Amino acid sequence: MVQLVGSLLKELADSLSSCKVLVVGAGGIGCELLKNLVLTGFKNIDVIDLDTIDVSNLNRQFLFQKKHVGKSKAQVAKESALQFCPSANITAYHDSIMNPDYNVEFFRQFMLVMNALDNRAARNHVNRMCLAADIPLVESGTAGYLGQVTVIKKGMTECYECQPKPAQKTFPGCTIRNTPSEPIHCIVWAKYLFNQLFGEEDADQEVSPDTADPEAAWNPEETAARATASEKDGDIRRVSTKEWARSTGYDPIKLFNKLFKDDIMYLLTMDKLWKKRKAPTPLDWQQLENSGHPQGESPTTSGLKDQQVLDVWGYCQLFQHSVESLRSQLQEKGEGAELVWDKDDPPAMDFVTAAANLRMNIFSMNMKSRFDVKSMAGNIIPAIATTNAVIAGLIVLEGLKILSGELESCRTIFLNKCPNLRKKLLVPCILDKPSLNCYVCASKPEVTVKVNVQKTTVLSLQDKILKERFGMVAPDVQIEDGKGTILISSEEGETEANNNKFLSDFGIRNGSRLQADDFLQDYTLLVNVLHTEELERDVEFEVVGEAPDKAPPPQSSQEEVNSITNGNKDSAQPSTSSKAAAEDDDIMIVDSDEEGGAPSSSAAVTTSTKRKHPDPETSETSTKRPRTDQSAAAAATDDDDDDIIALD
Repeated sequence: MVQLVGSLLKELADSLSSCKVLVVGAGGIGCELLKNLVLTGFKNIDVIDLDTIDVSNLNRQFLFQKKHVGKSKAQVAKESALQFCPSANITAYHDSIMNPDYNVEFFRQFMLVMNALDNRAARNHVNRMCLAADIPLVESGTAGYLGQVTVIKKGMTECYECQPKPAQKTFPGCTIRNTPSEPIHCIVWAKYLFNQLFGEEDADQEVSPDTADPEAAWNPEETAARATASEKDGDIRRVSTKEWARSTGYDPIKLFNKLFKDDIMYLLTMDKLWKKRKAPTPLDWQQLENSGHPQGESPTTSGLKDQQVLDVWGYCQLFQHSVESLRSQLQEKGEGAELVWDKDDPPAMDFVTAAANLRMNIFSMNMKSRFDVKSMAGNIIPAIATTNAVIAGLIVLEGLKILSGELESCRTIFLNKCPNLRKKLLVPCILDKPSLNCYVCASKPEVTVKVNVQKTTVLSLQDKILKERFGMVAPDVQIEDGKGTILISSEEGETEANNNKFLSDFGIRNGSRLQADDFLQDYTLLVNVLHTEELERDVEFEVVGEAPDKAPPPQSSQEEVNSITNGNKDSAQPSTSSKAAAEDDDIMIVDSDEEGGAPSSSAAVTTSTKRKHPDPETSETSTKRPRTDQSAAAAATDDDDDDIIALD
């Protein structure tokens, strides 16, 4: 006779109470997931998240309340989840999963790892750690009404990095406001700023730290006191950026000093934010003006004007001129007028370019050209609580299959915005086998990279190629030249003298081979160097074989495509991107100002690679294309409209 514990077989229920699982991320998905786990019967759970709770999280991250603002997400999520099941053993870590303390041995203590992340860097890292530890990973993601869950197991399924992915487009709002770590964060912040100053105000798009916000109080007692006070007042009172700007007459210098000096100095008082991050450096208009900047451009001014990167003072002047132009536009429109940001409006584009680059400089990022900023700017889609709840439920269901020893029955499941022709919102697809050409999970990972060895520095190889493109955390690189020459060492100070030297200075030429090791990830990558002097302008390197072959897009009606796309035919991808390590799911950036535009050119490429797999459980043919995060569109085939969209 079959014994049941609740709705589970007794053997499975016993397994849940004894196994140990890791949840990475305690944001939108993480809160729902933690609640589901304890209610399902999981007793031993570790949860890790670097972030603290922001007021903007409270609308969907239901384990948090106003009194928790400013506290560790992982710790509060643990305390709240224990109220559902006091007997559970939950360990919380207020830290980054990419910290070297969480090595392969750390991962090996778990029977299952579940990701509730929203950024590429952390996902890549957890993927590699689970491969190295040979632990099953349930990966997930949401973007608006769309969602995806998949299972990754070494040697049996595709890993997270088996398929090429477009530039990431999902970022947490608190990162944009307080702790930006890549250029797109600063560009979104600058667009928020435009609306706060000149357009329609949105309380969720506040750009400056709020002195009335409890998150400013890092002492727990003070945080609780402020939260209580704000409840008595009815709510937290937000300071209007537009009102303040109007009171100054939109004075560019006063705006500059508030946004790039005073607000940054206030952020520095939140000392907990900077214990594990590099602190920002405020800018002062008077000091910059007195330092003497005869030119507003960088020493290299060749090429088109839009593709030039100015120096800091150049962007200060651009900020001043654009504010004056936008102020004039407002005055011409009359009292109470509002402007709408348009990437084709020169003053608006100049403003976002200047503000974004000044913020990049403050947070120690490489500044971008006007061309790059224009390419990266896009719309913002808010997170949806219901989507997070559905995806968290699917994560647990896939986890139960794994713990039951039924890995072959696991599926990649897509949550769509609209039902397909079979009236389905959830579309299961059979898991793909590992890619033989994957540079992560192949038996001997190897890539070929085109670079100009006479112009590419060792620092660019380390930061832009190995860390940014190939997701390494602390690479060690040696040249296979018969001498074992060490080019890059992860030990601080050992090879810093090499940073600004060119690859050719070390005898690296066409056909050279580099061995890159990341001992934290237990990962080795062999890099074949292909010297070329024919890279496109502003392109520093190219991974050979990375771009998918183009094919005619599948036939589908315009109405079907419009219902699932946010792209347009001239959408642009960022030319470069830095990594982030936030663990949340707040917004998605898309490349169109109009929802329901024509499908983008990049979407046409990705949808052409869809593959069909018979699903023995449903007797249906599920259509699945390679998982390309945040792809802008999906297409329907003649009689199998599964409308699959892969997300980050």
